[in-house]
Amino acid sequence: MAKMVTKDMIITDVLQIDVETARFFFEIGMHCLGCPSARGETIEQACMVHGVDCDELVNKINNFLAAKEA
Repeated sequence: MAKMVTKDMIITDVLQIDVETARFFFEIGMHCLGCPSARGETIEQACMVHGVDCDELVNKINNFLAAKEA
């Protein structure tokens, strides 16, 4: 069963589940994934800063992870 991502997860933890999820953060304009402060943010905090719908991003990531498990 695929790991489920939630909006309160730290971005570093999401990247550790699957590094390919980085593309979803790049898509919202978060190009600083190597920055310690960016990697320590939750998904919700990153979405707030970048003006992105958090639930939509979480759904995209979870759909991606589920498809890899199928």
